[in-house]
Amino acid sequence: MIELLHEMRQTVGRNRLRTSLTGFAVAWGIFMLIVLLGAGNGLINAQLANNADFIDNSMAVFGGQTSKAHNGLKEGREVKLNEADLALTESRFPGNVDRAGAVIYVAATNIAFGDNYVSSNLRGVFPVDAVINRRKLVAGRYINDIDMRQQRKVLVLIENQARELMPGHPLELVGRIVNVGTMAFSVIGILEEDRSIRNNTSIAPFTTLRTIYNRGEDLDRVEFIFHGLETEADNTTFEQQYRAAVNQHHSAAPDDDEAIWLWNRFTQALQMQKGVAILRTALWVIGLFTLLSGVVGVSNIMLISVRERTHEFGIRKAIGARPLSILRIIIVESVIVTAFFGYIGMVLGIVANHYMEVTVGSKPIDTGLFKATMFVDPNVGIGTAVGVTAVLIIAGTLAGLIPALKAARVRPVEALNAG
Repeated sequence: MIELLHEMRQTVGRNRLRTSLTGFAVAWGIFMLIVLLGAGNGLINAQLANNADFIDNSMAVFGGQTSKAHNGLKEGREVKLNEADLALTESRFPGNVDRAGAVIYVAATNIAFGDNYVSSNLRGVFPVDAVINRRKLVAGRYINDIDMRQQRKVLVLIENQARELMPGHPLELVGRIVNVGTMAFSVIGILEEDRSIRNNTSIAPFTTLRTIYNRGEDLDRVEFIFHGLETEADNTTFEQQYRAAVNQHHSAAPDDDEAIWLWNRFTQALQMQKGVAILRTALWVIGLFTLLSGVVGVSNIMLISVRERTHEFGIRKAIGARPLSILRIIIVESVIVTAFFGYIGMVLGIVANHYMEVTVGSKPIDTGLFKATMFVDPNVGIGTAVGVTAVLIIAGTLAGLIPALKAARVRPVEALNAG
């Protein structure tokens, strides 16, 4: 075996350019496949993380504008949700709706504590908001039913707001009194920074804000948790029935899709799953074609190598070399070249993925309305990287097998004449 390796080293030394080009093709194929899979996984993980900010079996309803004339009323009317829509959601669809709530928004106001203040929007919510939107507390508690019934002046802040109001000890703000405009509110909880509300929104009981700001029965949004809608068809049927009921309440055509807007997180999750599957398939197809270029490179180089060494193989067979020894020379060379450069490509691909993770991974992008992470954990895993490299080694070996068999079968006389 040592003699075989020494011989292979001499052969490679005599053909450095050819071997280098083959090695580059192999390393580049592995490198590009790992980087493509890593980048794709980073995008996929980011989208899945962004969708994890709320539960899948939930729906949000917003008012819209009618697009059809109905009952003598023209199109173009604005539809504003109200408390009757919330009651309708709970009473008309008990078979699917578990818990429902509503949201109202109040424009930015100053929240002050001592000499420090922040400008913040206010959001009035029901307790179910914590479940639907997966609010994550770092201190204190969230809005509860007692806060709602008693219309308590309590407030849940975002962590970055608490840091500005009480630098150095933000969590100690829980239990303290802050001024919201000209009114005093008690801070009951602090939320982890939330990309979905841009970190400049404070949360209070729905009933409290409705009364203080004289909102009457108006709602900005209805949201609810549902069950029993397991397929896209089930969700489509429910949405049609729900839209018809709400539209009827606002004297809009039952099939007017623009009178209200439904944000169904379940169907969004289904679409995301389909998109992820398509993206993963596309990445693998592109990556495998890239990898194939390395296999073709190995095959070509082995064909050329066999042709150049035909005279040598003829001499070997003439002095008694067996076909198996010829076959072994070519196969070992193919395996070692492929494995060596494949390993280099694998290492460089892993390093490139790590660089992507350090430079752009998990960094949120501010869209102006909210923050979203576009790239999370762009890695393929060491198992996948090793597996891909092993596949290329096997493919390279098979690519070298054809010219090896041809060389092993050549007759000494033909080989010597070829020289």
